[in-house]
Amino acid sequence: MDKKKITNMEVKKKNRNAVFRYICQNGIVSNPDISYNMKISLPTATQITKELIAEGLLEENGELQSTGGRRAKALSAVIGARLAVGLDITKNHIALVLTNIVGEILKYERIYQPYVCAEAYYREISEKLEHFLDESNADRDKILGVGISFPGIIDLDKEQITYSHILGVEAVPFDSVSAFFPYPCFFLNDANAGAYAEGFHSDEEERFFYLSLSNTVGGAIFGNNELVQGKNFRCGEVGHMTVVMDGESCYCGKRGCLDAYCAAWHLSDAADGKLEQFFSMLDQGNVEAIKIWDSYTDYLAIAVNNIHMVLDCDIVLGGYVGSCVGTHLQEIWDKVAGRNTFGEKDSFVKACNYKVAAAALGAALKVIETFVSQI
Repeated sequence: MDKKKITNMEVKKKNRNAVFRYICQNGIVSNPDISYNMKISLPTATQITKELIAEGLLEENGELQSTGGRRAKALSAVIGARLAVGLDITKNHIALVLTNIVGEILKYERIYQPYVCAEAYYREISEKLEHFLDESNADRDKILGVGISFPGIIDLDKEQITYSHILGVEAVPFDSVSAFFPYPCFFLNDANAGAYAEGFHSDEEERFFYLSLSNTVGGAIFGNNELVQGKNFRCGEVGHMTVVMDGESCYCGKRGCLDAYCAAWHLSDAADGKLEQFFSMLDQGNVEAIKIWDSYTDYLAIAVNNIHMVLDCDIVLGGYVGSCVGTHLQEIWDKVAGRNTFGEKDSFVKACNYKVAAAALGAALKVIETFVSQI
């Protein structure tokens, strides 16, 4: 009896969750629409939306046009009912994003703030966050939490940032960071956060691999609307996949890692540290830029083809390079296709959709997803 009761409660929660997601994704809908498309009974759909209205998460917006019978009530999510913050911490900057409950960016800001593993740093970040929220006129009572993206290994079991080469830290407990923020905090690896941004707003549920090409190289697998985590939360760390046996030295101490060939700085160093300027030089036919890009994409094509051979899914190029690649995506695909054993004609290499603040956005979306999953 108890087992049946629990099962019924779980089914009800699952249905509520799915209905709310459906409404968030589709804008204005009706109960008959929900019933038909989600294959649940009309009384069930009506009861769920009635509960969500009472909780202030849905609202009625008049009536939809008649299709021959009685006009159905138009329903939509109260997009300002809850808010989420995303904070992306990098070596020299922080990025802040404020989103509503459907994941729309309400405000974005990038601030120069060199990382220091010290209380004063986090205290200052917290103050900047509050100033950011003040400028946004954000109702603090509506904030679900802060998603914090770090460039490093995030161990959710140990609840710590186990290692970050670029920040020069290891074994940093989550609570030593969250203590400085008056909101619930959620932690993600930066590549995972970027993948979350891509996957959250995607209409497709197919798996994809997010290849983060920033000043370090990382990656994440996203499928069935969630991240795929490894045994030690290192799933997708392709930056340390060997592409050249006994090749160039990597910061990890090994040789021949993908990171040693495809980190973004390999391009930006040729343009005074400005990646956008490198691609401008490339577009203008600069001989040295063309040479560097040709070498870079040789190694990138090896990695992309290897990942595809293992996972058989689309590869989304993200991070700094993925955000700038633009029309040069075809050049990458041509090299990948030349290596592909199966001669696939349709490109499985994609450029990221979110070219600004992807990690911060993904971190905020993780906060929203946590809330929605509990509805």
